[in-house]
Amino acid sequence: MATTTATTRSRFREYFHTEYQPGERKLVQKIDFFILTFCCLSYFTNYLDRSNLNNAYVSGMKEDLGFVGDQLNEINTCFTVGYVIGQIPANLSLHYIKPRYFFPACMVVWAGLTMVTASVHRPQSIMAIRFFQGIVEATTFVGTHYILGSWYTERELGKRSGIFTASGLAGTMIGGFIQTGIHSSLDGRNGLHGWRWLFIIDGIITLPVALYGFIFFPDTPSTTSAFYLSESERALAVSRVPPMEDRSPISWTFVKKTFTSSLFWGFVVLWIIAGETESFSTNALLSLYMKSHPTIKYSVSQLNNYPTGVPAVGILSTLFWATLTDFLSGKRYLVGYFIAITGIATSAMIIAASKDPTNPTSTSVVFGAYYWAGAVYACQATFFAWANDALRYEEHMFRAVVLAGMNLGSNAVNAWWSIVLYGASMAPWFIRGMWAMIAVAIVLAIWTAVLSYTTAKHEKIRKAELEQSHGTSVHKSVIDDV
Repeated sequence: MATTTATTRSRFREYFHTEYQPGERKLVQKIDFFILTFCCLSYFTNYLDRSNLNNAYVSGMKEDLGFVGDQLNEINTCFTVGYVIGQIPANLSLHYIKPRYFFPACMVVWAGLTMVTASVHRPQSIMAIRFFQGIVEATTFVGTHYILGSWYTERELGKRSGIFTASGLAGTMIGGFIQTGIHSSLDGRNGLHGWRWLFIIDGIITLPVALYGFIFFPDTPSTTSAFYLSESERALAVSRVPPMEDRSPISWTFVKKTFTSSLFWGFVVLWIIAGETESFSTNALLSLYMKSHPTIKYSVSQLNNYPTGVPAVGILSTLFWATLTDFLSGKRYLVGYFIAITGIATSAMIIAASKDPTNPTSTSVVFGAYYWAGAVYACQATFFAWANDALRYEEHMFRAVVLAGMNLGSNAVNAWWSIVLYGASMAPWFIRGMWAMIAVAIVLAIWTAVLSYTTAKHEKIRKAELEQSHGTSVHKSVIDDV
């Protein structure tokens, strides 16, 4: 017992008092400031843009544009198709175009498209705009995870991934409050309804962030020319990550290696499954439930404000699990089991509530279930950090393609998944989707177990190879000395 307590205390000390080599702490503080500020602000505006469609929908856009059936889901599908098309090309572009140019350029384009949305007069126009927005927004999430994996060590990565993911959830949460404020202060100003002002303001907010990235973003350790990093700091940044050959990914050998890799398919399938456990939140089911409530008519402010509790829970869950899995030496797979339990439990709660829809207790149970379901957002940071950890000793572009493949696979499935199982016309109960969530949660638990075994085995092999290589070099050095 005493030994266990002492070990735990030792791990706490090690976690909160990391030993750095000379100059390393200052370097980490610099990249924390310049990389995380831009990436978090970028992802914040990215999710602000994505969530504004749902906020606008419940704030008058549905009636103004004459939405019918599942057209809201069809718009989201158009975005998803563009997002899928842009995934791998966007991440491969980082090999040829400096991130400090590529990321801000994409932001300027999506800011323009967001503002153009304010002028539309029918849902079909939004479908076309969102398709192109999906293409230019494709690099934000996986591109940033690639950059984080290029700069941070394994012991640092989880927390940074968690902070980054939480910033996107903050965009979703704050978007509801922004729409409430706009509706109360700008609705009708210059002949524009409040939901149109939402798109204009969201686009304007994005532009200064893009300018900030163009000036301050440091690219990758091997290509950075950031004025705030000295030559010694640049060399230190390169030395902190494993040296890998940075060759062009456009080759048959690279393609063959990618599509025959068990790790590629392991992580792609993991995120296909895990991505669908976020369906309650990403499809704004709480908002749609409130909009179609069997007995209560909610105000515009309530429709925008009450659902903000979902991303709020997501932020807390993300930061908790990212920090905990860092402390537990990268046991990211634990999140998979937590999410499986959450998916099964919350679905069962909503199915039970649907049996007595007019009972006030039913409403409380549904709200509680959707708020709890927000906790599954934790899988974003931890699973992408898991992939970065497992691929740390692989080629940089292979790691980039795996990360892009994860998001591509998930969104390719989500393009039709949301329409079939969570269409707006299925509100307020989405019973078909509830049973699908239970099935997905069970599969996630099984796949997590399989992948954790696979990655542990891969790590042992890679460590043995590195130790053998190190031992050979030491042995050669001894012979040379003799």
